[in-house]
Amino acid sequence: MKAPKILPWIAHKTGISEELALKLWRRAAGEAEIIAGCCNSSDFYRLAVERFIDFAEAEGTSSVVRQTAGTRSCISWLWRHQNRISKLNMITLENIMRLGLSNWTGMFPGPHHPA
Repeated sequence: MKAPKILPWIAHKTGISEELALKLWRRAAGEAEIIAGCCNSSDFYRLAVERFIDFAEAEGTSSVVRQTAGTRSCISWLWRHQNRISKLNMITLENIMRLGLSNWTGMFPGPHHPA
């Protein structure tokens, strides 16, 4: 699997070389493949990026942190938050589809077959 385009940015922010970042990415991708079972799923990519960010922050001289208005925000937190938001969109869509289906079957009941 190709390394993510964010790899050089994370390497720079954590203070590690791009070569080390690539090694950490390969390690994270290998672990994610073992956990997810295949390398073509969205779970695999999510796990691989999360593991890579964790490895880069652990290995680097500084974490992927920046100061904003007196608070500290971490890129790994941001990545996980974005993942939660995208899952909420899918849950909302699923609930809307269920509501529509229940309304449709309530308006047009199927034929009743006596037992």
